[in-house]
Amino acid sequence: MSWHEWALGGVLVSPFLVAALVALLLTVGLRLLLRLTGLGRWIWHEALFDLALFVIVLGGVVAAMGRL
Repeated sequence: MSWHEWALGGVLVSPFLVAALVALLLTVGLRLLLRLTGLGRWIWHEALFDLALFVIVLGGVVAAMGRL
């Protein structure tokens, strides 16, 4: 995938927006998995953990997109 804007109906969409949406979906899935396995109870500050997890996943998604 290239890092050029995509034209959807005459509107330019940034590939970073797509990466952020993919990272958000992955983060929600990981949080659900943590909650279902019981590991979520060890999280002290949930909002801070969610933000950190999103940033880590976003970095991974952007790195993966750069290799394509």
